Amino acid sequence: MRWWDHWLKDVENGVLDGPMVQTWLQESVPPSTSYEDRPGRWVGEARWPSPHVKPSEHALAPHRIARPGEDVPEVMLEVSSPLSVGQFAGKWASYRARRTCPTTSAKGLAVSADRPVAMVAARLSDVAPDGRATRVTYGLLNLTRRDGHEEPKPMEPGQVCEVEFELNGVAQAFPAGHRFRLSLSTSYWPLAWPPPEPVTLSVHAGLSSLTLPVRPMAESDEVPANPFGQSEGPPPLTTTQLTPPEQRWEVSRDLVAYHSALDIVKNSGAVRYDDIDLSVTRDVHERYTWVADRFCSPVAETEWVVTFERGDWSARSETSTRVSSTPEEFMIDACLDAYHGDRRIVSRNWHHTVPRDLI
Repeated sequence: MRWWDHWLKDVENGVLDGPMVQTWLQESVPPSTSYEDRPGRWVGEARWPSPHVKPSEHALAPHRIARPGEDVPEVMLEVSSPLSVGQFAGKWASYRARRTCPTTSAKGLAVSADRPVAMVAARLSDVAPDGRATRVTYGLLNLTRRDGHEEPKPMEPGQVCEVEFELNGVAQAFPAGHRFRLSLSTSYWPLAWPPPEPVTLSVHAGLSSLTLPVRPMAESDEVPANPFGQSEGPPPLTTTQLTPPEQRWEVSRDLVAYHSALDIVKNSGAVRYDDIDLSVTRDVHERYTWVADRFCSPVAETEWVVTFERGDWSARSETSTRVSSTPEEFMIDACLDAYHGDRRIVSRNWHHTVPRDLI
């Protein structure tokens, strides 16, 4: 609010007197699928780029990360990941992270692939002394976009190329005695759509490196406990929860038919907005499936049912979307049905195909 008041209302409120950049520095936590609280502290930088952030380059050695300046001989390591490698990583979504903090980069990754379309997924993890690892950040690169997204070009099987890509921006503290781990894989479904066929990626240790933005501080860098002031907003609407919500994430694997699935239920239950006597119910089911290591078997499906009710009046929309693929194209199927009471008044169906274009 102070920033908006200064630039839109010409209010002299000292908003420019503090740090140029403020960010939340996360502390180390044990691995978990969700967190009620992420401990940390607000830190500030008087200038940006920060004079305190220094790149620390680490060569990739066979099955370890070398110390800065360590001479590592060239060794070729191969990785060919099953589709199940990302089973607990999260889910695909059509959004992109915005980087607001120093970013870790898999800089100078020397790789070759045995297929023209390949991807690499990198995860940086905080490894505690007892061996438990917590993912800190990750990054993805479709190797056909190694020189940019404007003109993708296939990989030439067996040809070594040097690629660079960044992991999502984050500020993280690593306690003494902890280690950081870099994991590379050739798939990360269902967080990212896999290539059309299995890939063996050759990573040339000694020629590849990981660059970490390290921020050693000799002076205090803390900012006020609540640096942005009290949040402001309109009073919340008065509501009554009529039926309980339901939240569920389930991962399943059929060890006979080799079917795997991630099922997500995000039902709000029935909520009545008291001021206008309107009840709203939202039922959402997402399902991400695949079969063994058949790289064109993944399917993403979503189903939404939203109901509005007041007295003896009701309206309902039912939508579903299905995304699948072949080696040549993506297929998108969607349908919409709208109801007034029990009578369907609108019904629409769509089918689109999109060329894979080296994806």
